[in-house]
Amino acid sequence: MAEQQIKVAVLGGGSFGTALASIAADNGAKVRQWMRDEVLVEQINHEHRNGRYLPNYAINPVVQASTDMAEVLQEAELVLIAIPSKAFRSVVQAAKPWLTSEQILVSTTKGIEQDSFMLMSDVLAQETGFTHIGVIAGPNLASEIADKQLTATVVASADALTRTRVQQALGCRYFRVYASDDRHGVELGGALKNIYAIAAGMAAALGMGENTRSMLMTRALAEMSRFAVAHGANPMTFLGLAGVGDLIVTCSSNLSRNYRVGFAMGEGRTLEEAVDALGQVAEGVNTVKLVCAKAADIGVYMPLAEGLYHVLFDGVPAKDMARMLMMGEQSSDVEFVLPREAVQQAHRETGGWHGQ
Repeated sequence: MAEQQIKVAVLGGGSFGTALASIAADNGAKVRQWMRDEVLVEQINHEHRNGRYLPNYAINPVVQASTDMAEVLQEAELVLIAIPSKAFRSVVQAAKPWLTSEQILVSTTKGIEQDSFMLMSDVLAQETGFTHIGVIAGPNLASEIADKQLTATVVASADALTRTRVQQALGCRYFRVYASDDRHGVELGGALKNIYAIAAGMAAALGMGENTRSMLMTRALAEMSRFAVAHGANPMTFLGLAGVGDLIVTCSSNLSRNYRVGFAMGEGRTLEEAVDALGQVAEGVNTVKLVCAKAADIGVYMPLAEGLYHVLFDGVPAKDMARMLMMGEQSSDVEFVLPREAVQQAHRETGGWHGQ
């Protein structure tokens, strides 16, 4: 890419956006990064570091930060939008006067819009009407990417050009970019796993064992794929990096923001105290509320998410979460192999024995 020197714009000054900006610059791209904070802009441009989110990361000096949206987007071929879901639409609307249909727009946000229940790529499509739209998701802890730890991600789009350009712009010796055409499946995987990372953090703080952690993650994967398939996703997507891969890392690492919120609550803090202590956005807190409401509306069975909702918002003690986990129905393991309905029918036909 050095010969062509692709021009990349990154909207957002958080940890993941900063890491991706520097990777693109390492690959030879001309990179501009937009953020609102003038102090942070000065720091990135003169000290080449993001002291708020990645204080020990040496950003490629090619990256130029600015609070001027027009300057950042001018002639950009690839636009990466790394904005929390609550502000995502407003930032896209602010950017619209300087966006063109030839540009490739890619969301890196793992969240769902509160009022519309729209995924971020759908917000991009609705606001712009453009063709080249994609998402990035996967087991991507920004601090490890900054340390150049071996990491893989997924770019998902129905548009082959979008997939190829992102692979070219970001793929390097330590950051591998794999392709998918299941945009909604990849995006839902990235959003939904945040719910279960909170539950896993609670379980860890409460001293639950490895068997419990394994059960939690695999039943979470069943819920995630069940919900996503109801929204048109391919269940096979959840065997990949944006499904089981992202779920494993966020349910296992105290580098995960959502895991840390759950851990703090497992130690006895309130939700407000846990979020305040984090000091960053934990998308899972908003996502669990939205997903539980939608699951109830469309009739998708999600007992783990529902149990977590009661802990987060109804004052149920975190220690009762394990009991909720064990009280769910004993149904199908992988329902895309053996449907839940078939197991339920067998239970009805064989009578009322309730032994364990």
